[in-house]
Amino acid sequence: MTTATAGTTTVADTRGISRWTAAILLPIGPAAVAVLRYVLPYDTVDDISTMSAKAIAEPGRASAVLWFGLVAVLTLVPAAFAAGKLTRRRAPKLTLVALALLVPGYLSLGWLGGADQLLWAGADAGLDANALTRIAEAVHPTGELAAVIFVLGHVLGTILLGVALWRSQVVARWAAVAVIVSQPIHFVAAVIIPNHTLDLIGWGLQAVGFAAVGWAILKLRNDEWDLPSLP
Repeated sequence: MTTATAGTTTVADTRGISRWTAAILLPIGPAAVAVLRYVLPYDTVDDISTMSAKAIAEPGRASAVLWFGLVAVLTLVPAAFAAGKLTRRRAPKLTLVALALLVPGYLSLGWLGGADQLLWAGADAGLDANALTRIAEAVHPTGELAAVIFVLGHVLGTILLGVALWRSQVVARWAAVAVIVSQPIHFVAAVIIPNHTLDLIGWGLQAVGFAAVGWAILKLRNDEWDLPSLP
């Protein structure tokens, strides 16, 4: 951290720390979800009774889902804002729409994680599959709404953010393409042809693309990244 002097007032310049923090955070969330989707003990298209039985059969994997989910919830929104900060000068409208979709989508992930918390807690408490299924089926309607917001928000938002990366030319073309195709691959792997390895690849591509965004941020000068602090 450097300091800048304005008259007789010395102001700390935290823009270097901000750039490094953004660069480090960017790939963590997508990478966490990539591993989460790979170790998930059930398929997204399974019914509640099957999910309950699989969570009881594999409590270690159900617990890992919660840990990686927590990491994702804490890092995905800051990562989206960091990527948007890089693209907004050259693709302002695309960036605005992308973030308007991504941020609510990512925030809804915390609500959806409650279902996995319930499955793990019920299994850990010794409930049988029938009892756990009855509890899991009694979901509040906000859970269904959160699922819609998450799916539409993170799939469409990521595609648009990838297009913004392409148009703004702030990263290599391959990185923009990786972000664009990542969530369509995830959607296919989660909903159309359930495949955890393919899901790992989809979210992994977003993590790689976001890592490239982080590298581009590190190469910026502080004045290109943000305005200095006022005295």
